[in-house]
Amino acid sequence: MAYDYSELVEKTKRWSEQALAAGWLNPEAAHTLSEFDIRTPEALFNHNGARPLIVAFMGGTGVGKSSLLNRLAGKAIAKSGMERPTSREVTLFHHQSVAIHNLPEKMPVEKVRVAQHDDEAKKNIVWIDMPDFDSTEQSNKALVFEWLPHIDVLIYVVSPERYRDEKAWKLLLSEGHRHAWLFVLNQWDRGQQTQYEDFKLQLGQAGFVEPIIFKTVCGETTYPDEFAKLESTILSLSNQRVVAELEQRGTQIRKAELKQKLQASLQLLGSPSTFKKAEDIWQKQWRITTTQLQQGFVWPIQKLAAYYADHAADLISLSGSSSDQTTNALWDDWAQARFGDALDQFIVNVDQLGLPTTPLKSQLPAIRNKAAKIVHAQTELHVRQALANPGNVLHRAFLKFVRFCEIFLPLAAISWVGYQVFIGYYESNSTHEHYLGVDFAIHSSLLIVISWLIPWFILKKLKPSLETSALRGLNKGLDNAISMIDGEVIEMIENVTAQHAKQLVQIADISDQCSVGDSYKPEQISNDNPLARMLIN
Repeated sequence: MAYDYSELVEKTKRWSEQALAAGWLNPEAAHTLSEFDIRTPEALFNHNGARPLIVAFMGGTGVGKSSLLNRLAGKAIAKSGMERPTSREVTLFHHQSVAIHNLPEKMPVEKVRVAQHDDEAKKNIVWIDMPDFDSTEQSNKALVFEWLPHIDVLIYVVSPERYRDEKAWKLLLSEGHRHAWLFVLNQWDRGQQTQYEDFKLQLGQAGFVEPIIFKTVCGETTYPDEFAKLESTILSLSNQRVVAELEQRGTQIRKAELKQKLQASLQLLGSPSTFKKAEDIWQKQWRITTTQLQQGFVWPIQKLAAYYADHAADLISLSGSSSDQTTNALWDDWAQARFGDALDQFIVNVDQLGLPTTPLKSQLPAIRNKAAKIVHAQTELHVRQALANPGNVLHRAFLKFVRFCEIFLPLAAISWVGYQVFIGYYESNSTHEHYLGVDFAIHSSLLIVISWLIPWFILKKLKPSLETSALRGLNKGLDNAISMIDGEVIEMIENVTAQHAKQLVQIADISDQCSVGDSYKPEQISNDNPLARMLIN
């Protein structure tokens, strides 16, 4: 499927607008992708069918452009000579049946002079005499550049004295590939063959292979020249095949320029492989920052653990403001500054890779503000869990066993003493021996007391420290918080990486569409094909 140039331009503009809004392009690059010259020769007419060939005389002051047009017309339609040494207007010369409906947008009507003819042989040509582009008047240059996109064939007129004009040469180099060119070395009666050869060499350096150069004389003289060849060459080009070929080539050139701009934008966005390095850059930076944070948190965590141990009983009833104060004691301005430094350094490192950083920067404020909340939530959760279950698993299992012993051992001692009292009483009645004495009473009492006191003492001495438990909970919560903050940044980077890949796909798709349907290929240079010699290869 062949894509229309204007359709591709609109797609490019839409893409550049959203890319600018998302930060993938800077304003300068976006402006480059939104400014396209869609003016064409066919835009001067209201129909899509056959149209005449647009031919313009262009050159510096005093080289004889207007005289050449007058000679072609067979009458004075353009002011020339002493009457007007500098052209300040555009002169149109065309068949009376031709209607130019759409003048260039910024073209003042008073700057256009129109002359018509009824010569059927020249019916398919619109001749234009352009202002002198080397004039010091800026309005003249504006008129030239306003008309250039609407020209099919430019007849570049020079004189033996002015064929090396620097301004004309720069314009030729900048506009050369957009048009077909014929060259006229006018006032040849004052010229030399070495000047002709030098001019031809210049054109070869500009990219023309065997450029067509006519030697003409536009004065009242019988000096032989090649004006007739110039006229016949232009007439040979005024057919629909050539016009269609020029339109096709012009479209291809515009698409190639658009593709070149898109490729430049691809370079600004960076490659997918380069963008994937962003995650590794952050991981390296975050490891350094994590070490700094953990070293700086040693003292605040100890103080906070002591606070939690002292307020463990009423931890649940702590007000929001009090809870926030405990969090601020840990994630303070110093910690926030270290986190901010890590994010800033990450952006600097990504920028050094030549990648766009605005999409990353736009999401950093939310993560900066979220860090304190993550630390608060994780440390609060794990310190509560630690205080609810102090000690480790083995410690808690042993204490559970001691609590069992604290109940079982005294009961067992009391049971044994009761059994001995009963047996002793029974035997004393049978044998008439003395009943249990004072020693037994003392020993049995000591046994009962010891069986209860030992577990009680163990429980008291081995009771887990609330401060140690709170410290363990805070460290665990902080580790989780650091991991979660890292995860938030990684998720952000992955999202931006996915957006980056999407941008690359969109711009590559438009770039590929610029090459679809480009079937124009220049014909081989020959004497029978002057158009091939009029184009820059």
